[in-house]
Amino acid sequence: QIQLIESGGGSVQAGGSMRLSCTAHGNLFGFYPMGWYRQFPGKEREMVAVQSRGTMRIYADAVQGRFFVDADVAKKTVDLQMDSLKPEDTAVYYCIVEWRGTRFYGQGTRVTVSS
Repeated sequence: QIQLIESGGGSVQAGGSMRLSCTAHGNLFGFYPMGWYRQFPGKEREMVAVQSRGTMRIYADAVQGRFFVDADVAKKTVDLQMDSLKPEDTAVYYCIVEWRGTRFYGQGTRVTVSS
């Protein structure tokens, strides 16, 4: 059983910064992808940033250069530093872990960016 507990989120003005944090609970070991997805109203969840194989990081084009994902598989934590936030970043953000072919999601945390 894998459980993901997120913290952070809330409201911020455009141009501001926010940090999301997540801790995984369960029998995880070795290297495995950890990261963040987000979901806009009426849309499917989409990848925001994922770190895998130690230090390989991939980002969605929309957040490249503004967001930074930092995962520590030994501590089972993953953070998302979000800078230069835009109103179009407003969404529900989900922590994810990919373990043995299954992607697990946290409960989600809402981020609202006002103009």
